[in-house]
Amino acid sequence: MSEHQQLMTNMGQRARTAFAVLSGVASAQKARALTAAAAQLHAHQSEILAANIQDMDNGRANGLNDAMLDRLMINEERLDAIASAVEEVAALPDPVGAVIDRNERPNGLIMERVRVPLGVIGIIYESRPNVTADAAALGLRSGNAVILRGGSEAIESNRAIHKAMVAGLVEEGLPEDAIQLVQTTDRAAVGAMLKASGLIDIIIPRGGKSLVARVQEEARVPVLAHLDGICHTYIGKAADQDKAIAIAVNAKMRRTGVCGAMETLLIDQDYPAPGPLLRALLDEGCEIRGDDAIMELDPRTVSADAQDWDTEYLAPIVSARMIGGVDEALAHIADHGSHHTDVVVTEDEAVANQFIQHADSAIVMWNASSQFADGGEFGLGAEIGISTGRLHARGPVALEGLTTYKWVVRGTGQIRP
Repeated sequence: MSEHQQLMTNMGQRARTAFAVLSGVASAQKARALTAAAAQLHAHQSEILAANIQDMDNGRANGLNDAMLDRLMINEERLDAIASAVEEVAALPDPVGAVIDRNERPNGLIMERVRVPLGVIGIIYESRPNVTADAAALGLRSGNAVILRGGSEAIESNRAIHKAMVAGLVEEGLPEDAIQLVQTTDRAAVGAMLKASGLIDIIIPRGGKSLVARVQEEARVPVLAHLDGICHTYIGKAADQDKAIAIAVNAKMRRTGVCGAMETLLIDQDYPAPGPLLRALLDEGCEIRGDDAIMELDPRTVSADAQDWDTEYLAPIVSARMIGGVDEALAHIADHGSHHTDVVVTEDEAVANQFIQHADSAIVMWNASSQFADGGEFGLGAEIGISTGRLHARGPVALEGLTTYKWVVRGTGQIRP
């Protein structure tokens, strides 16, 4: 057994022991532990910010781009938001034990589906140190033990956040092994996680295409995939002009490095005011890579190539195309989208309903910015990611997405004839 396999075996065994303890812990105790963890994040503020400065300095030295540095950065405001997200998860209803449905059979048997935790969850992610706190909080509240493996660029921040979170758990009598962080940055540790069948029940990757592709190719345990966010906004011919501008600018420029940022703008060829829409984006500092019809509208636009329609920029860049109606918009999204979040802007309800029905995306929006693609904005609290697959969970994965169910059958002595 290799060094990293031994490491993961030890972590997995400790996680399973912690999970067995969590299965008997009351909801109120889990909530108190998370409230204590949030308080410890505040108490460890100087330590966490100092660790993040070290990561940021290393990131700049290693040539991280601005989008990656924005994902990595923690300041006092962001740390307050991280702690608040943990508090919000603590306040959410505990899904464990909830009865999904109940059916009484003609023979008197009562059949119930009851929510239970997934077990031990391995979470592999890049760049964003807030995921360390979010994943830990969601895992604990839903009764799971978690093994976290963050990106090497955020290792010091992750260590500091993990230390604070564990202090809160221990303060309330929960096992510290309920939240574990892989301390090594060696990529071989990821491979060991992916092959830890029998110890880890599910792997959740949160990162770029290369990370997700590796996880899906190598994993020997189930995977809940979070793919890239090639998000589209389609401006229909009946779109309100003020709404169209506000939504498009917000969807692209509010935060360009998030997975819900608009990457492609589709404008109906019969929309009456495409020029002001493009100017609003350009004036905000957005580069527009367009087709010939787009380039004729503003000399500041540049030509898009075939690759642009399939690119998640995570930067102030958008691809733009004039489109011949909602059917053509849906066809473009089907060919180039990533099933993440797609938006229609229109005052025509029939067009909106057609878009909603046929856009094969985890999240479909009407007259709203794609930047709302976030578990907190959905009222779910912190999220583990946006699942773009079809199985188990889809869209923002929060507490319910980290549970499965078992059947509970209650009888009064029935036997099968």
